[in-house]
Amino acid sequence: MFIFKKKYFFIIESIKDIDLKNIKNFGKYSIIYRNNSPENIEILKKFRLKCKIQRIPFFVANNVNLIKALKADGLYISAYNKNLNSSYLKNNFKIIGSAHNIKEINLKKLQGCSEIILSRLFKTTYKNKIDFLGVIKFNLLSKLTKISLTPLGGINLKNLNNLKNVNCENIALSSLIKNKSHIIHTFLK
Repeated sequence: MFIFKKKYFFIIESIKDIDLKNIKNFGKYSIIYRNNSPENIEILKKFRLKCKIQRIPFFVANNVNLIKALKADGLYISAYNKNLNSSYLKNNFKIIGSAHNIKEINLKKLQGCSEIILSRLFKTTYKNKIDFLGVIKFNLLSKLTKISLTPLGGINLKNLNNLKNVNCENIALSSLIKNKSHIIHTFLK
């Protein structure tokens, strides 16, 4: 049950969601910190330093000031962030974004994103979120958009092997990290 991808994005809402000691293959993993009410800045700085020592790129969602305070590697622009503020482009941050459809993909391109995390690949159990792309639609969008798309959503231990059929170099994980962080690293070494 192994899947091999070029890069893995771990989307966390708290630094407690992931144990950096479990990450062995440096340079293959990136962390996206997506928290609307950030934790203690000093604790975040220590976590960021651990990421830097382990050569794990660290992205912050939608908060340029927090990126500067933490000296993060880049900016993650959420799908709901429709701001076309060009100040993102004036900074030397790597910019990645998330989208759910072709319209949002095009917006993320305009926002300067070099990679886009496309969500929901598989069916999820989230309330009020019943639609999902599936492998075929994801692969078609990947060919159509001509930008690196990374699948997210509904990825669990049961369908992890299905990622072999997805036309992507990277994958993004969120709830699987929170729920099974001690297990998932075994499969992604």
